[in-house]
This record gives sequence, C-alpha cells and structure tokens, in this order.
Amino acid sequence: MSETNRKSFRQWLRSKKGQQAITIIAFMIIPLTLLIVFTYLPFGEMVRFSFYKMKYTTPTDKWKFVGWKNYIKVFSRDDCFRALRISLYYMVGSLVQLALALYLATILSFKVRGGNIFKGLMFFPFLINGIAIGFIFKFFYTRGFVLDTVLGWLGISQDVLPYWLKDKAINNWSLVATSVWRYFGQNMVLFIGAIMSVDSSMYEAAELDGANSFQKFWYIILPSIKTIVTLNIILSITGSLSAFEPPYVITSGGNGTATYFVVMNEIAHVNQNVGLASAMAVVLLLIIFACTIAQKLFFKYIFRNADTDDESFKAQKARRRAEKAAAKAARREKRSTAGMSAAKGGK
Repeated sequence: MSETNRKSFRQWLRSKKGQQAITIIAFMIIPLTLLIVFTYLPFGEMVRFSFYKMKYTTPTDKWKFVGWKNYIKVFSRDDCFRALRISLYYMVGSLVQLALALYLATILSFKVRGGNIFKGLMFFPFLINGIAIGFIFKFFYTRGFVLDTVLGWLGISQDVLPYWLKDKAINNWSLVATSVWRYFGQNMVLFIGAIMSVDSSMYEAAELDGANSFQKFWYIILPSIKTIVTLNIILSITGSLSAFEPPYVITSGGNGTATYFVVMNEIAHVNQNVGLASAMAVVLLLIIFACTIAQKLFFKYIFRNADTDDESFKAQKARRRAEKAAAKAARREKRSTAGMSAAKGGK
C-alpha cells in the first residue's frame, strides 16, 4: 500500500463515517460470533450427524456412514407420522387461543374497569416455567383431584367423567388446554400493544360514518394490526409442531400423546440413535420452513385489501385492467396510423 493510500485510509478512519463504520462493526462482531458458534456451527454438525449411524459414546473413527437411510427411516416409521398428526391438536388449540386473545385484546384496549388487573392475571402463566406448569396440570388432571373435585361441586358424578390423561379420545385435548392456558396471555398482551397503536382519529371518523363495533374491528383494527396477527399465527403454528413440555412432563408421551419432539428425544437419549434423531430434526426444520412460507403467502392474499390506502382491492384491479386496455388501444391506433402512412407513401 502506498503512502498516499495509507494517509487517505487513516483520514477516513478519523472521519465521522469511518468512526461510524468502526462502531457498527464492533457492535456486530460479538453477536455474530455468538450466533455462528452456538447456532450455525451446531446446526451444521447436526446435519452431518444425520448421515451417520452413531451413538454419543461412539468414537469418531467408528461412525458408520449410511447416507440417506436415516431420512428414509423418518418417512417410514409410524411413530414419526403419528407424532406429526398429534401436532394437529396443538395447531387447532393455537388458533382457538389466538381467537380468544384477539377478542379480549380488542375489548381491553379501551377503557374497561379492572382491565389492568385482568391483563396481569392472564399474562402471569407465561412467566411460570414450563416444567412447573407440567407438574401443576399433572396434579390438576389426576383422577379424583382438582378438576374432578370442581366438577363434582357442580353436580357431575365422577363415575361419568373420563380419565383426562388416559382416555385417548380426550387426553391430547387436555394437554392442548395446558398450552392454551400458558400462552394465551402473551398473545393477548401483544395484540393489545398493536391495537393501542392504531390512530384514534380513525375510530372517530368511523363513528361519524355510522360504523358499529364489528365494522370498526373488521375495517380498522384488523388491517392495522395485520403484521402482528400474521406473526402470532406463524409462531403459534410452528410452536405447535415443536410442542414438548406438556406431553413430556405430564404423560411422558404415553397413551398416544407423544409429540414429534418427545419421539425425537426418546430416539436420541434413550435409544442413543443420534443420526436418526438428527435427521428428524432436519426434517422438522424443513416442515416449519414450508409452513411459514405457506402462511406468509396465505396472509398476503387475505390482507391484500389492507395494502391500499384510499383505493380498495377491487377498484385497484379495475383500474389496472382499464390501464391495460388503454395501452392496448393506444398500440392498435399506433399500428393503424403507421399502416396508413405506409400505404400513402406507396401511392
């Protein structure tokens, strides 16, 4: 490097732009290093493990390369697909949870007596450790304990009540209710924050136009918070695919309650089949990616009307059709004019 270039580089470092660049790089180095070391490198190792047959205690030189056989096993094992079907219970529960959270958030976003206390009570379960919640509900659902006692006070005999954690017709719904109770408050608080950021003048204008409460929600609130709604649904659906704590702590995956993560945990830590468990994790990641992309496309279509400010989707579509028709007519007229000019020139 020449002396002139060195001086110019030193001058740039001392300049305002150079100091800003150094500050940005310095702040980025630590988080990027931690992200690479503790996220991307372990993920790369997990992908590598998925092509081997191995145990935790197997020396590296004795790993057996099996290629795609682990991935083939994932799609051929009945317990893997059964676990994915159980995730559908949690998906349904997450949608019910989001609907309730959005409904109550819409009410509590405005002045309601005792609203702050109710928000705190609903948000509190999210602060409790998931393992602790599992033990609480294991006691809650046990035969003859809390839930059966409360229902007995209401006049329902214990003889007609099902076994909440043993009956395969209802045990997965019991576990889903646990997840709904835990995450309901978090979603409600997020919705409240988004709704309170909506401009109040829009409500006043809607009232002057004679809009009722449902119309305010549908045409003002929902389009205004579409980003947080989409985010919550994506997080809830992907979280349903990776449900672990309720079935693991409450039922240990027994009686048909083992989710994908519970099965993967058993294969990895009980059976010591690390390669197959790694392949299951990679497959789950691909499924989550596919679900996320599908949801984004779905909500992009659902909220298409909210992307226009003063023009509705139908009006915008009609305008574009009119513009295309006008362009075609202009091209036809131009061609006809050119043809007439050529004919006159020939004469």
